Amino acid sequence: MAQLLNIAYLLVLLAASPWLIWQAIFSGKYREGWRAKFWGHVPERSGNSRCLWLHAVSVGEVNLLVPLIERWERRHPDWEVVISTTTRTGYQLAQKRFAPRTVFYCPLDFTWAVRRAMRAIRPDLLVLTELELWPNLIRAAKSSRAKVAVINGRLSEKSHRRYRLLGGIARRMLAPIDLVAAQNQEYAQRFLSLGISPAALHVTGSIKFDGARFERNNADTRRLAGLAQITETDIVFLAGSTQDPEEQLALAVYRELSPQFPQLRLILVPRHPERFDAVAEMLARSGIPWQRRSELPTCTPPASTPPATASRSADLPLPRVLLVDVVGELGAWWGTAQIAFVGGSLGQRGGQNMIEPSAYGAAVSFGPNTWNFRDVVAHLLSREGAIVVHDGRDLTRFVREMLEDPERRNDLGQRAQQLVLEQQGAADRTIELLDGLPDLSLRSTDRHAA
Repeated sequence: MAQLLNIAYLLVLLAASPWLIWQAIFSGKYREGWRAKFWGHVPERSGNSRCLWLHAVSVGEVNLLVPLIERWERRHPDWEVVISTTTRTGYQLAQKRFAPRTVFYCPLDFTWAVRRAMRAIRPDLLVLTELELWPNLIRAAKSSRAKVAVINGRLSEKSHRRYRLLGGIARRMLAPIDLVAAQNQEYAQRFLSLGISPAALHVTGSIKFDGARFERNNADTRRLAGLAQITETDIVFLAGSTQDPEEQLALAVYRELSPQFPQLRLILVPRHPERFDAVAEMLARSGIPWQRRSELPTCTPPASTPPATASRSADLPLPRVLLVDVVGELGAWWGTAQIAFVGGSLGQRGGQNMIEPSAYGAAVSFGPNTWNFRDVVAHLLSREGAIVVHDGRDLTRFVREMLEDPERRNDLGQRAQQLVLEQQGAADRTIELLDGLPDLSLRSTDRHAA
C-alpha cells in the first residue's frame, strides 16, 4: 500500500504543480521547506534523551500546543520536545513561540521522506493534532517503535464520508494508532466506525479552551494597546481571522457607525498573511485614515502600564482603523476588543477560533458557516454567549446594539467567558492519557537498538 500511496501523492502533486508554482510566485506560499517536505531533510537530533514530536499544521494547531508543552515539560524535564508544521505561517509562529526548541517542516507522506525524518528525530512519541492522519508517517513511526497519538481529535461529517469510501485502507491506516483523544462523543463515534480500537479511544474535550487567556491586563495585550494608543474611552471592534469580503463588511460597519460613536476603533486581522496587501489596498481606496500594525511607532508606555492609562500623543494621533499585518499576535489583540467578529464564517471556510475573544469577555459575533467549531458554537449559543450574523446588515445591527447598550454588551461577554472557564481541563486529561501509554519509559536508543 505504501508504494501505491507514493504514486497517488506524486500524481496529486503533479496535477497541483501549476497552482503551487503560481502561489509561490505571486503570494509567497509554498516557497520554503521543500528539502524537508519532499526529501525528509529535517534537523538531526543529537543526544539520547527521550523525544516528543508534536505535529501542528498551521497557526491554530500551533497555538493549541502551548498548554500541552507547558504541562509535558513540567512532568518530563528530561524529554526533548520538537515541533513540526506544514504551513509557512505555522512554521513562523512556532519558531517565535517555542524557541529554542527545534521547529521544522513536516515531511510530506512519501515513504522516503518520512523514514529519513524518523531516523533524524528518533521520537519516542509522535503526537498528531486534530486530523493529521498520514499513513506512511504513522507506519514509519510504528516501525521505529514510537507510540502514535492523535490529540484534540476531530472528524467532520465530510471527512468521515471520505474515509469510509476507503474502506479497509482506512482501517489499516488507523489500526496502528495507540491513542485518539477526541474532542467530543460525536467525533469519537466516527473514529470508532472507521476502525479505531475502543481501548485506544477517549473523549477529552477541546484543548483550545485551555490555551485561552482571560486577563486583559496581560503583558502582550498591554504592549499592543500601548502601540496602538488605545485608551479607556475607546471601544474596539475587532474583526479577526477574516477572509474576503469580511474586511470590507467590517469597514462598512465602521464607516456607518463612527460618526455617531466617535469612541469606536476598528482593528482588522486577516487570516492569511498573503492577503495583507490586498486589505491594505482596500483600506487605501476607502478614504478612511488607517494604519498598518507593522508601521506603528515603537515607542510605547512601559509594559506595567495598563491600556486604560495609556495616553494618546496630542502631536501624533493615530488613525482609528488599524490593519494588523503581523503573524501570531491575534490572541493578544483580542484582549483589546469589547466587540468581536470572528471571520472565516460568512464564506465557506468553516469558521475560525471564537474561544479567544470569548475568554476575554468580548461581545462575540460570527457568521452562520462555523462547522469547524460546531461544538463551541453550540455551547455559546445555548448559553446566549454569542450572536450569529448573516450579512453586513446583521453585522452593523449587532455592533450598533453593542455600542448603544453597554449592559447588554457586558452580559454577552460575561456569558461567553464563563462558558470557556467551565470547559477547561482537556489539556490535563490529554497529558494523563499520553503519560499512560505503555513502554514510554524505554529510551529511544534502547528501542532502536532492539
